[in-house]
Amino acid sequence: MKTNRDNDMTLVTGATGTVGRQVVAELLRLGRPVRALTRDPAKADLPGGVEVVRGDLTDPDSLTAALDGVSGLHLITFGGEYFAPLETGPRIVELAREAGVRRVTVLNGGGPTPLEDAVRASDVPWTVVMPVEFMANALEWADGIRTRDEVCEPFTGRLSAMVHEGDIGAVAAVALTEDGHAGQEYLVTGPELLTVRDKVDAIAAARGRAVRLVELSEAEAVARWRAEGRPQDVIDFLLEVYGDTPPEGRTVLDTVEKVTGRPARTFAEWARAHAGAFRA
Repeated sequence: MKTNRDNDMTLVTGATGTVGRQVVAELLRLGRPVRALTRDPAKADLPGGVEVVRGDLTDPDSLTAALDGVSGLHLITFGGEYFAPLETGPRIVELAREAGVRRVTVLNGGGPTPLEDAVRASDVPWTVVMPVEFMANALEWADGIRTRDEVCEPFTGRLSAMVHEGDIGAVAAVALTEDGHAGQEYLVTGPELLTVRDKVDAIAAARGRAVRLVELSEAEAVARWRAEGRPQDVIDFLLEVYGDTPPEGRTVLDTVEKVTGRPARTFAEWARAHAGAFRA
């Protein structure tokens, strides 16, 4: 694909998040200059060579300086302390257009959001990256595995085409640095369908110690989530996606290979890379 390097600075918002860090890492791997937006640069802990700047998507005008000289812009759709859907999309798009941004990627948050709607309605070339379940979500089991050699989950037979967060970042990085991706919606999955048992077994193999899988009833799962302080809308969402995973969450696609030129990484690879998180 043709690459335009006339002005190749990329601004990554959400740069300290699970996917944002991977977008930054992939851009660095490609040898591209990266500017990372964060509310607290002192806590960013990003690799050397990254220009870290202060800004907040809930305050669009704080992006004005950060957008100077930027050709690519990676956006998330939630912001603020409680990750509410951003309502500032129109102003962010206006600022991006004024700055001469040529490519925008949006990390889809699981459904329509005001910011994504604003980007789609704009004349700035955009690509929406729509990942299914992150492999990194398995880190939620780390404490139980370290302390009890145990994972407790409902609906253990549910199927997931979960995706490595690095592959999400790689797809976004390509769309930010190459022509030919404008107007595309990329549903990004891993290379295989996995049950909860499959994931637990992969972690056990990676850490070198068995892990028990305890299946919770729906009532037990709801009680646990409430005790953890999860709001009812989140609980309802989890029951829906775990109890009847939508087709897009359990269908393997070759998006990663088509966009990046290499196969999607497996959960076993992810588990080996993160084995230390599951060892006492």
